[in-house]
Amino acid sequence: MLVRGFPAAAFGTNCWVVAPAAGEECIVIDPGIGVEAQLDQVLRDDRLKPVAVLLTHGHLDHTFSVTPVCGARGIPAWIHPGDRDLLADPMKGLSPESRTMFGGKLEWTEPDDIALLDPDVPLELAGLRLGVDFAPGHTPGSVVFRTPGVDIAGEPAPPVMFSGDVLFAGSIGRTDLPGGSWEQMQTSLARVVLTSADETVVYCGHGPSTTIGQERAVNPFLQDLSPAPPARGL
Repeated sequence: MLVRGFPAAAFGTNCWVVAPAAGEECIVIDPGIGVEAQLDQVLRDDRLKPVAVLLTHGHLDHTFSVTPVCGARGIPAWIHPGDRDLLADPMKGLSPESRTMFGGKLEWTEPDDIALLDPDVPLELAGLRLGVDFAPGHTPGSVVFRTPGVDIAGEPAPPVMFSGDVLFAGSIGRTDLPGGSWEQMQTSLARVVLTSADETVVYCGHGPSTTIGQERAVNPFLQDLSPAPPARGL
């Protein structure tokens, strides 16, 4: 599996491009602020054709470029129903300080084609099979995307998780924004993160990548939690 990532122009949000291999179809995860030129370069370099945009959640720093990225290619944007309203009005998910940065208003058009994620139904896009784990806490509709631990030829491969703002290297996403919940975050970490295999490579929404084993050992937000029954699906 080919994974390319780069930070957006603001907030250090990671945009991920995922494909079975160079020269294939791909998906784009979390196109944040000012990513269009960098994304175009990655697509040219690896000769990739996007077929969908996947959103780990509805915060503006992860969705800012979703409409131009989808519109230029006629592809859908996938989001969990719990965050669907943030594609209609992303200002609803911002802190008062962040609203001030945008002058209290934002010129915004949601994508023409919006598809709703179902955590019970794995996605099969661009030759990839991705599980969808519902993981609220940072937002009501936060999810993580994960691979099943085999490559396109069916051979064993390290499982991969795209964690959005659920899990970072050494930290977790904040829960004090509108729609956030510390209690739900605790449940999501126990159910989604701590039940994942140690060798799982985690591509985070901000900052460096990590592994579940590393975070299980050193992440202070995981130390007092116990694994809960895993989510259904992949």
